[in-house]
Amino acid sequence: MWQHCALLLSLSLLPVVSGGADSKGVTTSLTTKWASTPLLLEASEFLAEESQEMFWDFVECCSVTDTDQAYYDLIVKRASALLNDYPLPLCVCHHCFSLSLRAYSATVHSFQQIASNEPPPSGCSAFFNVHGENPYLIPLCPRPKPYLFKSDHRFPGSNPDIPVVILYAEIGSSEFTMFHQLMLSKANKGLATYVLRHYLASPSSRRVYLSGYGVELAIKNQEYKAKDDTQVQGAEVNATLMGENDPVDEVQGFLFGKLKTLYPELKEQLKELRKHLVESTNEMAPLKVWQMQDLSFQTAARILAAPSSDALNVMRDLSQNFPTKARSITKTVVSSEIRKEMEENQKVRAQSSIALLPCLTLLPINIVFEVLRSEARVMEGLRSLLIETPFIHDILKLNVQPSDSDYAVDIRNPAVNWINNLETDSRYGSWPYSVQELLRPTFPGVVRQIRKNFHNLVVILDPTHESSAELLNVAEMFYSNNIPLRIGLVFVVSDVDEIDGMEDAGVALLRAFNYITEELDAPAAFDTIISMFNRVPSGGKLSVGDVVKVLEKKFPYVEVGSILGPDSTYDDNRKEGRGYYMQTGVGPLPVVMYNGMPYQREQLDPEELETVTMNKILETTSFYQRAVYMLATDQDVVDFIMTQPNVVPRINPRILSTARTYLDLSNTNNHFIDQYARFLFLDSREKSTAVANSMNYMTKKDDGYIRPVTFWVAGDFDQPSGRQLLYDAIRHMKTSNNVRLGLINNPSDSPSEENSRVARAIWAAMQTQTANNAKNYITKLAKEETAKALETGAEVTQFTVGVDAFEGPKFDFLLSHTVYCRDVLKLGKGQRAVISNGRIIGPLEDGEVFNQDDFLLLESIILKTSGERIKSKVQQFGVEEDRASDLVMKIDSLLSSHAVKIRPTEGDVYFDMVAVVDPVTRDAQKLAPLLLVLKKLVNVNLRVFMNCQSKLSDLPLKSFYRYVLEPEVLFQTDGSFSPGPLAKFLDMPQTPLFTLNLNTPESWMVESVRTRYDLDNIYLEEVIVAAEYELEHLLLEGHCFDVSTGQPPRGLQFTLGTPSDPVIVDTIVMANLGYFQLKANPGAWILKLRKGRSDEIYKIYSHDGTDSPADADDLIVVLNNFKSRIIKVKVLGFTGGVKTEESKQEKDDVINIFSVASGHLYERFLRIMMLSVLKNTKTPVKFWFLKNYLSPAFKEFIPYMAEQYGFQYELVQYKWPRWLHQQTEKQRIIWGYKILFLDVLFPLSVDKFLFVDADQIVRTDLKELRDFDLEGAPYGYTPFCESRREMDGFRFWKSGYWASHLAGRKYHISALYVVDLKKFRKIAAGDRLRGQYQGLSQDPNSLSNLDQDLPNNMIHQVPIKSLPQEWLWCETWCDDNSKKKAKTIDLCNNPQTKEPKLQAAVRIVAEWSDYDQEIKRLQNRELNHTDK
Repeated sequence: MWQHCALLLSLSLLPVVSGGADSKGVTTSLTTKWASTPLLLEASEFLAEESQEMFWDFVECCSVTDTDQAYYDLIVKRASALLNDYPLPLCVCHHCFSLSLRAYSATVHSFQQIASNEPPPSGCSAFFNVHGENPYLIPLCPRPKPYLFKSDHRFPGSNPDIPVVILYAEIGSSEFTMFHQLMLSKANKGLATYVLRHYLASPSSRRVYLSGYGVELAIKNQEYKAKDDTQVQGAEVNATLMGENDPVDEVQGFLFGKLKTLYPELKEQLKELRKHLVESTNEMAPLKVWQMQDLSFQTAARILAAPSSDALNVMRDLSQNFPTKARSITKTVVSSEIRKEMEENQKVRAQSSIALLPCLTLLPINIVFEVLRSEARVMEGLRSLLIETPFIHDILKLNVQPSDSDYAVDIRNPAVNWINNLETDSRYGSWPYSVQELLRPTFPGVVRQIRKNFHNLVVILDPTHESSAELLNVAEMFYSNNIPLRIGLVFVVSDVDEIDGMEDAGVALLRAFNYITEELDAPAAFDTIISMFNRVPSGGKLSVGDVVKVLEKKFPYVEVGSILGPDSTYDDNRKEGRGYYMQTGVGPLPVVMYNGMPYQREQLDPEELETVTMNKILETTSFYQRAVYMLATDQDVVDFIMTQPNVVPRINPRILSTARTYLDLSNTNNHFIDQYARFLFLDSREKSTAVANSMNYMTKKDDGYIRPVTFWVAGDFDQPSGRQLLYDAIRHMKTSNNVRLGLINNPSDSPSEENSRVARAIWAAMQTQTANNAKNYITKLAKEETAKALETGAEVTQFTVGVDAFEGPKFDFLLSHTVYCRDVLKLGKGQRAVISNGRIIGPLEDGEVFNQDDFLLLESIILKTSGERIKSKVQQFGVEEDRASDLVMKIDSLLSSHAVKIRPTEGDVYFDMVAVVDPVTRDAQKLAPLLLVLKKLVNVNLRVFMNCQSKLSDLPLKSFYRYVLEPEVLFQTDGSFSPGPLAKFLDMPQTPLFTLNLNTPESWMVESVRTRYDLDNIYLEEVIVAAEYELEHLLLEGHCFDVSTGQPPRGLQFTLGTPSDPVIVDTIVMANLGYFQLKANPGAWILKLRKGRSDEIYKIYSHDGTDSPADADDLIVVLNNFKSRIIKVKVLGFTGGVKTEESKQEKDDVINIFSVASGHLYERFLRIMMLSVLKNTKTPVKFWFLKNYLSPAFKEFIPYMAEQYGFQYELVQYKWPRWLHQQTEKQRIIWGYKILFLDVLFPLSVDKFLFVDADQIVRTDLKELRDFDLEGAPYGYTPFCESRREMDGFRFWKSGYWASHLAGRKYHISALYVVDLKKFRKIAAGDRLRGQYQGLSQDPNSLSNLDQDLPNNMIHQVPIKSLPQEWLWCETWCDDNSKKKAKTIDLCNNPQTKEPKLQAAVRIVAEWSDYDQEIKRLQNRELNHTDK
């Protein structure tokens, strides 16, 4: 009551003013380019990710409803009924959230694109593809099978050997129901493999409104007026979207939407109160420096003072509207307790070694959503295993993630020939010996010379390999320069006794090395073999003659034949070298290892090897410094290194890779494999559980012991390769009581009595014997002599037990195992694999070695990362040993397959989330709304720690921000869908000038559409802005390397297209990280090497992340979600020649002109610049514009202008790569595009282009500049004028850094330049510029004029040809006398007068106004033409 009276009193004090100005603001929306997809189809894709079985259940129970809301409610109800099989409701929440995000719209549309490539028969709402044909009926005839994608929906139990039938239809339609029932009958009878793909015969006219992105309204610097004075025509805004009609409309705690409903008679007074409150909070007077110092702490104090239920709302409001809140925040008092607590927290975090997740604000919302969904599955899985809630709490605390540390092998092996020993060699005698020397202070980067073998470099090489000479020269450089590095060599040569050193250069070198070592010492032997390799020409191979010549010279009195010939006694380590190489499994030769850790192949380049080794020495020194108190001075350092946990008996990339695949063993059922007919129709999860339920194990002993390591060996045990794998597994199991071993049969052919004798004998032994007895019988069966005896007619009953089980007529266990290997393990017939605690290692290639050492390595990794920890928890459950061992296996598989970092407590399970944030940063602007949505979605225990900065000297946030994210689908009052999520900036201050930016996920390329406003210069005193953006492309990114060199294949081109249109987009591979990017949209795409030099020189060697088989030449890549898609491609050069692209076609005589513009004013200048070019240039012109920042108005007008004036144009764009340091200001981003991506922005057919600034006027024929001789330089720039003397004080390049760096050269302006792209690409200028930029841009004070400073900074590495001064005249820097010679006039900003651009243009350039009027007349004609 008192509040009501207070409100009425406040209203009575306000005058009633009719017709007051409406609230001003900005709304922004983002839609897809493709048509809106039905939520029903999107929901089915969500369920398909949970399981294909859920998908098929869902598609059968859908129907049509009246309203959108009823339709949505039905979808959620049906999906929830299926998801409620899980013990937790988290998946239901995620399902609703995914529909709000429209996360699966791209998935549905990808099938639509695939259907369009068929193409669909006209007039059909559904159609079939039968082995490549499109009939209305279904003749099941043998034809080549259609390509099936990983994302395809295949009906469970389908046999891949029968015909494939693909149904394209819309789920829920009557046609789908009819055809679906038909296909079910075919599939259930085993007549067809049924595949379903979504297809919409009549797509919606609406677009999908997206969320999960941010919108920034940044305050622009108005030092130079850059606002167009042209009135916007045809501008409209949907006023219902703006603040006063918002149903909530909260201002300073008053809910005006509700107040208007309660008190309609006070509508005008409420409007005035609202206006008064808005204006009182939007004060933006500048702050003094001393007022800014504590803004971070003061903002945190304001947030912490709010009730916990409102704290996130307060943080969102303060951070997202910081420019208008800053002044009031400065009045907040920060208590000493809060300040002290924050400082203590920062100290703790600085000293801790806790690994933090990436900031949620750096991840796209769909990735955050996937993380939550993944972690929810873990909790659900543990519940499915019937583990009680109190134990779930402890299990989820376990960290079982695989280590990404570098693994090493033991280098203490006699096969290593050590050249030197730092501890005993006299040449190091003056160095200090104590390990305490590690702690002595030195300058950064200085390598400590200590007489200890801290650093060991082992080179494993074949002396006859081409690269051996280069590697040994690097090793010799280390040795001769007294680098504290012990060097060892392992020679891998022929171990055939009959081959001697007079016929094999490798054997010759080994024997020579051994002879000299014995006669003199190892350093002398090393020096001699270096001399031998010095005789080898570049790119050549060592010959026996090279060895003989050096030996004869060094030892003239010794018979060379006695050293190298058949009677030589110098074969030490000949067999041991090859044995050590094979045993360690370190990969293809040559191999270089630092302290046992192999280098990557691309690090073996001589220059790279030197750099990497020195870096490793410095990095490892810090490890020794931390360990110095564990090291005694007389302790063997190498022994200490080789006992570290990363040292393993053998390097096996399959085992050590952190990219791992796991079985889902979290189901609990009573299915078994001895009922094949029932097993065939189980889903993947149920099949895995049935196999586990039926598994009998071999163990070392028959005892009641919980074994933390479970191996399943899959293979054809009636074949030698399968038996060998089994035999090695048994040999390892006999050495460890931690292991139990089970077997899965994968026959090479359909099982029969003849081809399964060993498999059935093994099965019989497993069924009838104890674990220990079974081990003994099966060991005998796995031996090859047993197989040979069986082949010669011996009865298998001589070697096995359980004869009744062996002779049983049923093959169900074999048939079930066969289907399991095919459908779940994804093995071909007869292929081998090892499953360790649910992790699938395989399929193993034919001939691939997986021996006893590999099983030992596998066991040691499991025990170290997860096995022992899980076992200790399971022991507390009090269950019997076999069940406990099963639980260890299943829990390990479940935890290891998900990134678990959640901390539930007793009682109900929930997410425990900790956020650390500075409340006055861009991250806080994004994080607060994200956390608010997550809090609504899931049961979460959230703690937010403030990480404040002190002594700020500038306003930390100069922009307003909105994060577009809705936790659920919204509806209008009539039950129809709401228009879609929007970013709303309501009640904004009207005096500043704003620029609008979108902050989208890395893989999205968006463009502004359908708006007449100048989004680069928003002045809210004049307009209310509704901005619409469209998702134009999803980005396909990749990295490409040449396997023969380990380097990116510079100049290589890829194309992306479809079967009907093979080249839709193309790109060039950068030398920086071998990076490439291609613009695409949801669907299936074919990636190829471009026809011409690319596919003449290279072929695709391997690929990762695609949807193609390993041996495919053309790669199929399916884009079916909004996540980033990054692939890896390795190519192999197979011809000689220069590996760069050359365009051979005849070229038209066209002048290519590139320019960039943002905002209506600069687009106005740009049109006038183009007109000035066309008026003065007789040669045909093609303009190239950076598309990223052009307004819709410009893009609509430019085709009309091109038609009227007869020029060509093309819009180019390139997404700023994620690995390249990002700029945040729009102007600096545009500057970056002017210089950083010139080699990849344009097609290879463009040899040369001119860059002309938008605010330039051209007065001459630009053909003269195009043909200007650059004298070998990749580009030419005009130097800054120096003739206007009154500007000398502003010429920063005349003193300080620039004066010394340029060393007498000119500083050039970036308003006009010419680029020879052939030369630019040939010398990798783009890669050099990006590399330099990456280093310099980390410092916010460098590259203040990025587009200018960078090429001038690189003038010594990428030379600039100075153009004659008359090519660019600018009043700011050039005197008036030189104007008459000017070939172009640039409207440079004048730091002295700050004159607005428009005013300067009219005053300086006589013809500018005429050009301007001509363009305006053309625009009016175009507008009238459009209206008609």
